[in-house]
Amino acid sequence: MQSLGLRKNGKQWHAPRKAFRPSSGLTSYEQRTKLRTATLATKAREKEMKEEKEAERQKRVQAIKDKRAAKEEKERYAKLAEKMHKKRVERLKRKEKRNKLLSS
Repeated sequence: MQSLGLRKNGKQWHAPRKAFRPSSGLTSYEQRTKLRTATLATKAREKEMKEEKEAERQKRVQAIKDKRAAKEEKERYAKLAEKMHKKRVERLKRKEKRNKLLSS
């Protein structure tokens, strides 16, 4: 073993360091392509999972909106029933449903 002598900075207890050589060009083309395909597959899976999660959230939001709309409509018909005759309110409901179907 060759003796290096005293270190210039005075820290002889540190292990001698090697020169910095970046490994950017040392990986093979096959390794890089494998790594690239693996990361692309991972990103695609993450995107798919995010889309599923967002679709589930949108489904819940739509269910809440539908429930609120049904509740409002029920309350509106209840108010009309207080003023009008029951059979007339039922006829009005059927007529409005027909108009909704025709317009959509």
